[in-house]
Amino acid sequence: MPDPRSQSEGFRANRAARRNVLVEDYVELISDLGADGRRVRQIDMAGQLGVSQPTVAKMLGRLSAEGLVVQNPYCGVALTDAGRTLAAETRARHRVVEAFLMALGVDRAQALIDAEGIEHYVGEATLAAFQRALDRGLGAFMRDAPLRATR
Repeated sequence: MPDPRSQSEGFRANRAARRNVLVEDYVELISDLGADGRRVRQIDMAGQLGVSQPTVAKMLGRLSAEGLVVQNPYCGVALTDAGRTLAAETRARHRVVEAFLMALGVDRAQALIDAEGIEHYVGEATLAAFQRALDRGLGAFMRDAPLRATR
């Protein structure tokens, strides 16, 4: 059985990550949709996320209260500096996780799907280890490693 203090810390970190998943997904989506100066509309966000417009409106209220977005009537939604920073950090985590999974041999489509979930839960130390493994040639190692028969 794990040490109670370590297990408790793991539970706390997991709960904190779960609270942030939607926030991170929304700011990343707003950043993507607003690339090249495009207007970000609630209807477009709802379509991308597969949720209703009232669900998007509720989350935008939360993001606005947290200082991550500004909503302008007839102009759509825009990220604040804090929102842009969070979106960039989330995207960077996603890219490292996706690259790590692909280096392990996971196909790109599946790595994209899996990274979308893992990016929110991976700790900074683990993410740094993923990056070190990539920097030290994990992909080449995995491609060149002989396949062993499993029993």
